[in-house]
Amino acid sequence: MPEKETNIEGQPIPFKAETQQLLDILIHSLYTEQEIFLRELISNASDALSRLDFIMLTNRDVLDPDVPPEIRIRTDKDQNQLIIEDTGDGMTRDELRDNLGTIARSGAKAFVEAAKESEGNLADIIGQFGVGFYSAFMVADEIKVVSRSFQPGAEAAAWIARGEDTFRLEKADRDRRGTEVRITLKEDAKEYLDESRLRQVVKRHSDFIQYPIYVGDAEEPVNRQTALWRQNPREVEKEAYQEFYKQLTLDFTDPLAHTHMVVDAPAQMYAMLFVPKDPQNLVFSPRKEPGLKLFARKVLIQEFSTELLPQYLNFIDGVVDSEDLPLNVSRESVQSNRVMALLARLVTGKALDMLEELGADSPEDYAAFWETYGQYLKEGVAVEQDHPEKIFPLLRFHTSKDLAGWTSLDEYIERCGVDQKKIYYFLGEDPNAVKYSPHMDSFRKADIEVLVLTDPVDPFMLMQLNAYQDHPLVNIAAADLPDSEQEEEKKEQSDKPEVDPQEIADMVLRFKNVLGDRVVSVRTTHRLSDSPARLVDPEGAPEQSVQRVYRMMDKNFEIPKKVLELNPNHKIIHGLTKLPEGDPRFNLVAEQIYENTLLIEGLHPDPVSMVGRIQDLIAKTLGED
Repeated sequence: MPEKETNIEGQPIPFKAETQQLLDILIHSLYTEQEIFLRELISNASDALSRLDFIMLTNRDVLDPDVPPEIRIRTDKDQNQLIIEDTGDGMTRDELRDNLGTIARSGAKAFVEAAKESEGNLADIIGQFGVGFYSAFMVADEIKVVSRSFQPGAEAAAWIARGEDTFRLEKADRDRRGTEVRITLKEDAKEYLDESRLRQVVKRHSDFIQYPIYVGDAEEPVNRQTALWRQNPREVEKEAYQEFYKQLTLDFTDPLAHTHMVVDAPAQMYAMLFVPKDPQNLVFSPRKEPGLKLFARKVLIQEFSTELLPQYLNFIDGVVDSEDLPLNVSRESVQSNRVMALLARLVTGKALDMLEELGADSPEDYAAFWETYGQYLKEGVAVEQDHPEKIFPLLRFHTSKDLAGWTSLDEYIERCGVDQKKIYYFLGEDPNAVKYSPHMDSFRKADIEVLVLTDPVDPFMLMQLNAYQDHPLVNIAAADLPDSEQEEEKKEQSDKPEVDPQEIADMVLRFKNVLGDRVVSVRTTHRLSDSPARLVDPEGAPEQSVQRVYRMMDKNFEIPKKVLELNPNHKIIHGLTKLPEGDPRFNLVAEQIYENTLLIEGLHPDPVSMVGRIQDLIAKTLGED
């Protein structure tokens, strides 16, 4: 940063190294949208006017208090100059130096790093790093900024640079508050002396700036300036929402969903919310952190208010404006204002309604939304302490009957019929594992659909999602079939060939001897049909979802030992009963069956270790020792 003592009138002051790099990039690179510089300068002027509005809420002792807020764009063709002027808060000499001449305020270093890595249109990333002012060097041979602060005793000053290694500070003559940016245009930028071209750029990029923008001697502003969110939703066309969203976010695609609310009670407020189609399109957005723009009576109070939406909805962009926030509210104390809690409840409810309507009206769009943002909502269920059930209708799941598609809880209940009182789910590591899970045997035979939960966040979600519409959620690993299905299952078991009880008892004992204390016990079950065995929790053990939560939170957590259940009617188990004592194949098969169940449950610590045993089994099957 230049030393404060360097104060000789008109003496060149060096830019910081990174700022010099930035200027070199801007001056010598080619851009597909050179006009972006005007958007950035208008945005800076609008910010200056917003700051003055905020100051004047509590302080009328300012220079020219009755001068209306406005932005004027004019040209001087004789001097080949474009002038952008505002009546905002202005700058002192030191502020000109600090704001325009140093890296600390400009974000130049971050811009330079991003520019080196970018293969696209570098002009798009200007706004991301707060270096919008410098974009004017794309079209400028020289820039002169003349400014006078709102402070009554402040003197006017000028900042001058030609895009080289230095800038100058000088005294200036300016009798009114505000800032004038005077650009001496390059030869290839003379199109910006054409007022019709300037109007076109303003309409394209700055139509919803809330302050009037005048071009030339026109008495009518070029931009609409009326806050779109304060208009009657029935009178706003879809295209206007899309255009506003693009100006707000710099996203080049339309939003996936939007909503517009105007509320008179219990608080007077206006809001417009948007769901971006693809977060990757927002890398150049001026929104540098989550949050909504918060206005109090059209005065910008917070650029990124995080108090209006819960964290799990921070992908939503938009604006909120309230008549009920006190005009003297400070940016620091706004979050503790009681009105904010009310606004947050209203805005959150509207955001959830917007998503629910998207799911009902456009299932395909909602599927795209879910694949992009579903993780946020699941996390919301896990952490929401204030009625997490309000998120439940928005959840979507793969199911055992549709591993590619998405199903809501309402759709699941509708399909399962009135006789099924529970919502069954499979908790695993991979969606395809449900095809091979032994826990699915009886559910497949009974043609019962099962939700498939395999995301790392799912166990945390299940801590709160334990029932929906009076249907408890039940893990199939610990579930009984509906009564009617149990009766059918018993009938099928009675029709199967009898197995020798003594042979089965002896085989179970041999399994216990092979596995030792790796399992709590070994027993038979009639719940299996296609699978030879499965692992279940012993009585009193934490639920499977709770165990997974503990595992993710504590790497040293030991999974409780399981019970190995065998299917006495399976051909493998039946075959094992025929192997004589001492046959080495029994131990190999018993070990492999156990480790197969570990693998299916996602509990095997070292699956590669099975290879040797599998090869031994193959060799013995082929009669080779």
